[in-house]
Amino acid sequence: MDKKKVILAASGASGTTYAVKLAQHLGSLDSIELHLIISNAALKVMELETDFKSGDLTGCADFVYQQENIAAPPASGSWCHAGMILCPCSMATLAAIAQGLGSNLIHRAADVCLKERRKLILVTRETPLNLIHIRNMETVTLAGATVMPASPGFYHAPKSIDDMAAHMAGRILEQMNISHDLYRPWGEESER
Repeated sequence: MDKKKVILAASGASGTTYAVKLAQHLGSLDSIELHLIISNAALKVMELETDFKSGDLTGCADFVYQQENIAAPPASGSWCHAGMILCPCSMATLAAIAQGLGSNLIHRAADVCLKERRKLILVTRETPLNLIHIRNMETVTLAGATVMPASPGFYHAPKSIDDMAAHMAGRILEQMNISHDLYRPWGEESER
């Protein structure tokens, strides 16, 4: 059975805990081949805001690429995959994607998704938003991306930050049509 290739990228915005939760789930699925691109800034943010180590993220992936490696498979439109999740997506990375800049592998892989009409999910993490951010979100949306601000819900009665990260990760996976058990969907009886 061929595995579904999924790209998970992390840029230098706050919220690397979401990326770790996604990597842990995707890495545990026999049906998924996880390709990870992580920026140096993402590693630094993860070190500053969490207790996670780089291995907590990279250890879940089948393949790991540095952001400078623009010759890696995700840089090519002829390399077929099921889509890309960019989580967290900094406003600088969003701007680069919106303007079609390909200065690193994250930007290039996202650009390939847009040009090849593949699934691209950008999990933005900033507040408040200025008009430039909003226009960049509009631009990538019109180009085919899905913008998902990291806004976890509370209807599942989270009891921890991990519960909130799991909820957001589950919502992202649903956009990729990947099943999960990270939270109970709306309408299902929840344990309180």
